[in-house]
Amino acid sequence: MNTTLAHGCLAVLTAALLAACTGSAPAPGVSHDGGASAATSDTWLQGTVNERLDTIADQLRGFGTAMVEVDHRYRELYFAGQDRNWDYAAYQIAEMEEAIEYGLQRRPARAASAAMLEPALDQVKAGVSAQDATAFEQAFATLAASCNACHLAEDVSFIRVATPAQRVSSIRSDPESNAPTP
Repeated sequence: MNTTLAHGCLAVLTAALLAACTGSAPAPGVSHDGGASAATSDTWLQGTVNERLDTIADQLRGFGTAMVEVDHRYRELYFAGQDRNWDYAAYQIAEMEEAIEYGLQRRPARAASAAMLEPALDQVKAGVSAQDATAFEQAFATLAASCNACHLAEDVSFIRVATPAQRVSSIRSDPESNAPTP
């Protein structure tokens, strides 16, 4: 799914959910005084305003959700570099940074660990900007090491990041415009 479309859908969903939480009428199963009464509906969003906000926060999850997207972007970035598809590589870096930013909004305590990635991402950006395959390869190896250092700092060292071995995306470089040279 297009990231812009996904973000738009998430924004609409969040706005609708917040409207449901702040409306003057109580949610099904909630009395007018804000206390919970017996559930009278099959709706998933029940309880007091704070309970409904907690439910929404649970649905958005913590930093793990951001890491799923970062992993996808990491793999796409690697193969964009292999294809010398520099525009796509730059796009993946921006999307990776945005996913981390959203994760930090939900889990600000992760900021110090996430900051460990910035120098490595800056090196990858430099390789991409220069369209330098060698610099990209070296910077990507540094990025993988930085990811593993972050996991160590977060006590999840059992999550080991490696160079992607297999392409799973259907995205390919335009062979006419920027195919790798042998």
